[in-house]
Amino acid sequence: MEAGKESKPKQPCPHDKLVYDSEHGEYVCLDTGEVVEEKIIDERPEWRAFTPEERGRRARTGGPLTTTVHDMGFATAIDYSNKDAAGRKLMGKRQELVKLRKWQARTRILTSMDRNLAQAMNELERLGDLLNLPSHVKEEAARIYREAVEKGLVRGRSIESVIAAAVYVACRELKVPRSLDEVSRHTRIGRKDIARCYRLLLRELDIKVGTTDPVDYVPRIVHALGLPGTVVKKAVELLNVAREHGVTGGKDPAGLAAAAVYVASLELGEKRTQKEVAHVAGVTEVTVRNRYKELAKIFGLDANAV
Repeated sequence: MEAGKESKPKQPCPHDKLVYDSEHGEYVCLDTGEVVEEKIIDERPEWRAFTPEERGRRARTGGPLTTTVHDMGFATAIDYSNKDAAGRKLMGKRQELVKLRKWQARTRILTSMDRNLAQAMNELERLGDLLNLPSHVKEEAARIYREAVEKGLVRGRSIESVIAAAVYVACRELKVPRSLDEVSRHTRIGRKDIARCYRLLLRELDIKVGTTDPVDYVPRIVHALGLPGTVVKKAVELLNVAREHGVTGGKDPAGLAAAAVYVASLELGEKRTQKEVAHVAGVTEVTVRNRYKELAKIFGLDANAV
C-alpha cells in the first residue's frame, strides 16, 4: 500500500447474501466467501422425527407459554394415572399421591389475582368451546382480560361479564363473526351487562375496533346450510354491490349476510327457505325478508319471493 493512502473500510455483507453452513456452524457471505460468524451453537434437537406423534414422544420440553392459563403454563401437574416415568404402576403410594396432588393444586394459586385469573380462564375455556372459537381468539381474549385485571377494571364487576366482553372484543378485533347475542346466550349474564363491560374495555384499554363486515358472516352461514363454495362467492359479490349502493349502512351485518346468501342460493339453484337461513344466521325471519326486499330493489328481483 502506498504511503499517504488509507485503506477503504470493509463493506458489510448484505443480509440476503448470508447463508448458514449447518455442517461447520458458520455464516458465510455468498459474494466474497468470507466467514462472517463461526462456532454457531445449533439450537435444534439432536434427534429426528418424521411424524407429529413421533415428535411428541421424543420432545423433552413442556408446552408453549399461553395466556389462556392463569400461570402462563409455567406450573406442572401430577397425573392421575399413578404411574412413574417408565410407565410402571406405583404400588402402595396412592394416598401419598393424592396428598401431593392436593398440595400441588394449592401451590399453583397463591394470591387473590391468581384465583381471579384461574376462575376467568376456566370460564374463557368453557365459552370458547361453546362458541367454537379458534385458539388465537382465546389468546387475545385472555390478554385483554389480564390487562383489565392489571388496571383494576374487574373490581366490583362479575368475572363472567368481563370475560364475556373480552371474548366479544377479541372476536371484533380479529374479525371472527360472533354476535353479542351469541355470546350472551352462553352465559348467565344479560346482554346489557356484557355490552356495558364491552364499552368499558374499549374506553379504558384504548382498543379500536372497526365495524363488522357482513362478508365475515357469509362462509359460516353457507357452511351451516350445506351449500357449495360458489354460493359464498356469489353472496360476497352481492354484498359488495349493495355496499356501493349504500344499502349496508346501519344494518345488522348478520341479517345482511343472511339475505345475500338467500339471494345467492336462489340464483344458483340451491334454494333454501328464509326460515332456514334465518335460523342458521341467528336472526328473525322478518329481518331476512326486509333485507331481501332491499337487495331485490337493487338487483331487480321479485320482492315477494319466499
